[in-house]
Amino acid sequence: MPESAGRGDTGKCPPDKVVHDPERGVKVCALTGEVIEEGIIDERIDYRAYDEEERRRRARVGGPISPAKQHMGVTVGYAIPATGKPRGLGRSKRLEAIRRALAYGTTLTSVEKNVNQALKKLDELAQALDVPPQVKEEAAMIYREAAQRGLTRGRSIESVVAAALYAACRRLGIACTLQKVAESIGIREGLDPKREVARCYRLLVRDLDLTIPVINPENYVNRITSELGLPESVAAEAIKIVRMAREAGITAGKDPSGVAAAAVYIAAIKQGFRKTQKDVASKAGVTEVTVRNRYKEMVQYIKEKLGIDIEKLEQQRLKQAKQERASKPRPSKGGVKEELAASTE
Repeated sequence: MPESAGRGDTGKCPPDKVVHDPERGVKVCALTGEVIEEGIIDERIDYRAYDEEERRRRARVGGPISPAKQHMGVTVGYAIPATGKPRGLGRSKRLEAIRRALAYGTTLTSVEKNVNQALKKLDELAQALDVPPQVKEEAAMIYREAAQRGLTRGRSIESVVAAALYAACRRLGIACTLQKVAESIGIREGLDPKREVARCYRLLVRDLDLTIPVINPENYVNRITSELGLPESVAAEAIKIVRMAREAGITAGKDPSGVAAAAVYIAAIKQGFRKTQKDVASKAGVTEVTVRNRYKEMVQYIKEKLGIDIEKLEQQRLKQAKQERASKPRPSKGGVKEELAASTE
């Protein structure tokens, strides 16, 4: 009897020896281990149903539900039956009315209209800040709950959206400062963006009873060093300094971004990089006074663990910078006038 007898379309493997692996989406020969077919779609039901009614109730099609999409990602459409006959004017008008009703009639309440406008703003803000998708969905859930409770009345959509996104970052442990979020939104002139977002953030946390965990200062270090153009060695040194400060008990109750900024400033001085407190504070989203206060506290308590006299290094750096500024030739008043006259000519 020839070898090919009794074998199907699966090649050299007998049909009774073909094993289907639904997890990997492949068909494998049990005799040789050869992959006969791959990329098979798993058509199994991913939920339990014990009768026809329960199966019909749990059946679903389309993409997953997402709070960051309008109408939770559920869309409704209509199909025009292809009868082959020309459509009259009355039928065309009726189909157009159905299309408009599906496009515009799904938003019924003022809350849903507000949420749909806010989701557009949330898309723009999330794209500007480059946050992960889960942060965007968490912010959408927070805003939806705030809108249902009436917390958005009398407040700008931009401020509440920014506050919801900042709260989502805090809840998921994403390092993002309030200053950076406030700068990415557009608020009418005459208002302080940071103050408006902070006011809405406190409102959401209080009225929605949100649990906001404390973010570790280490999460801010890499962002600050990358924006300052410092190497990874400075970031690693700053993380060590933060851990020393935590062991000394001087980080409790302090702003994590301020602690991280001071640690980066100390690490930069230790490795010979010239960065001022003003530069570090601007990238960390804190004030220069905050960096100076955290720096003094750290130097006071972890001076021995650093192994070097960081205050002496800072004085030498400041003295060197002062000498370089003094050595630069300053243009005379006559030279300035000549330059201005030449530029006007």
